[in-house]
Amino acid sequence: MQAKAREVCVPPVLQDLRAGTAELHIALEKRLPFFSDTLDAQAFERLMQAYYGFYLPLESALQSSGSVPDDFDLTPRLKTHTLRGDLLALGLASEVLETLPVCDQLPVIDSAAASLGVLYVLEGATLGGQILRREISVRLGLEAANGAAFLYVYGAATGRHWRDFIEYLGNRPMDADECQAVVIAAQSTFSCFERWLESREVLA
Repeated sequence: MQAKAREVCVPPVLQDLRAGTAELHIALEKRLPFFSDTLDAQAFERLMQAYYGFYLPLESALQSSGSVPDDFDLTPRLKTHTLRGDLLALGLASEVLETLPVCDQLPVIDSAAASLGVLYVLEGATLGGQILRREISVRLGLEAANGAAFLYVYGAATGRHWRDFIEYLGNRPMDADECQAVVIAAQSTFSCFERWLESREVLA
């Protein structure tokens, strides 16, 4: 007798997030140059500079917003420090790093729901970094120790960190307005990130 497949109940907020961000996610993914034939070490460094210019102000905004839920530990999920280390490992002088342009068009973080919408995008990008990490390792010879730690920031715990975040998000009580705020913040994060990368001329 064939075993019946276990039914998995997906919380409404996750259904809404997937549906509401799928188009933006796919559009941005197609323009990221990680698999482009033109991506060399110099282009990768420029790309990571652009990432740094987005993550630095956005993570700072998350920390200063006062909107991240008290029971959510944000600190171990911050990635600006890792990006900074990568850029230094790639040969960028520390004084140059301090003068890199940073994005000033960021998603609005005015509620717990909005902060979780932003984090949904950032944590999802970290999960996707696993595929990118392998590509960059093969193509450029870059690993966590010499300039690509950002793509492997959680190491072997990447999958568990993603599952923990999704579980937290799915278990958090939310009304319809809060669910909508999560989705709007996630959409805004995707849009702001793409516009920023486009302005830095690093997209395919």
